[in-house]
Amino acid sequence: AMQEKLMKLASDLEMDFSFQQDNMYRRMRRLICFDMDSTLIETEVIDELAIRAGVGDEVKAITESAMRGEIDFTESFTRRVALLKGLDESVMQEIAENLPITEGVERLMYVLKKYGYKIAILSGGFTYFGQYLQKKYGIDYVYANELEIIDGKLTGRYLGDVVDGKRKAELLRLIAQVEKVDIAQTIAVGDGANDLPMLGVAGLGIAFHAKPKVVANAKQSINTIGLDGVLYFLGFKDSYLNM
Repeated sequence: AMQEKLMKLASDLEMDFSFQQDNMYRRMRRLICFDMDSTLIETEVIDELAIRAGVGDEVKAITESAMRGEIDFTESFTRRVALLKGLDESVMQEIAENLPITEGVERLMYVLKKYGYKIAILSGGFTYFGQYLQKKYGIDYVYANELEIIDGKLTGRYLGDVVDGKRKAELLRLIAQVEKVDIAQTIAVGDGANDLPMLGVAGLGIAFHAKPKVVANAKQSINTIGLDGVLYFLGFKDSYLNM
């Protein structure tokens, strides 16, 4: 009842809040997993690729439907990738070098690395762009989807299994095991319906500027500030965060 009242108050005042159980794990988070598209970056990369391929409107409509949870992610992903057939791989570098980074990412990554957090990207997007961000920010793990490229052209197919919502949750658990981190010490941050499984598994799941369905089902959400707002949910104060 208290949380419901706080949510209404937060909505009325356009503010964010975090309602957490006060235990030892709240102060000892060690692993944080991020969605990439519309979380770490302010775009869906598959939409950017589609624009270059001349199928922007068609792919964007499928993307939005999938993020709202209206159609199965794997089905939507397969349909969207097929529409990219014939696109030159050089386009990927141009997009990567001009990715619109979400407000607060620089500050967030600096602080997380400074205080020893392990950081992962678990994305339904593409490894090419995840690895670009990995190099830029010193991210520890990247799991995403691999586009098939033959003779410098996208074939309209992908390699391996799709990183969907179920797989994201599995990967979060796997990385926690590898790092010897209790699941209660993990954080997940994402915006789409395919992020809900990992938000539910993590000790602290945060919906970031998310779709209505995601906000409604996530225990925590950030809707009014940048991604560095995650730091406040981890217990940091501004006095700790001088860069």
